[in-house]
Amino acid sequence: MPQPNLHIVLYQPEIPHNTGSVGRTCVAVGAKLWLVRPLGFRLDDRRLHRAGLDYWQHLDWEVVDDWDTLCSRLGPRRFWFFSKTAAHGYSDVRFEPGDVLVFGSETQGLPQSLLQGNLERCLRIPMQPNARSLNLAVSVAVIAFEAKRQWTQNRSLS
Repeated sequence: MPQPNLHIVLYQPEIPHNTGSVGRTCVAVGAKLWLVRPLGFRLDDRRLHRAGLDYWQHLDWEVVDDWDTLCSRLGPRRFWFFSKTAAHGYSDVRFEPGDVLVFGSETQGLPQSLLQGNLERCLRIPMQPNARSLNLAVSVAVIAFEAKRQWTQNRSLS
C-alpha cells in the first residue's frame, strides 16, 4: 500500500456504522484510519463492515491500545484535534500532507487532557447554535475533503 498522505484517528469510537463510513472516506481520500481503544464494538461486527461496504478490503487501518502507542507509531507529525468547543475554525489553517486529524467518540468527544494540552491545534466546524453536533462520519468527511481540496488548490497555484 502506498504511504498515506493523511492520518485519521478515531479516539475510542462507539458506533460501528460511523467507523465503517469513516473507513470509506479514508479510502476515497487516501488516508490511513487509526482506531484507539477501547472501541464500542467488535472489529468483526457486521454493521462495521456493512457501512464500509466493499471498501474495507482497500482500507489501510490499524488499531492501537492507547494514545501513547498511537503517538509512538505516528512519530513527529502535526496533530489537529476536532472539538465543538475549539476557538478556531478548520478553514483557518492550512493542512499539509502527513497531518493527523483526531476525532473523539460520538458521545464524549475528545478528553479534556488532549484538548487542553493542544489548544493551538484544536479546530471546530462552524455550525448554527441550535445544532449540538454533526455526525462523526460527516465531520471526518468535511475535514478530510477540505485537506484534499487545499492540496489540489496549492498544486494548481504552483
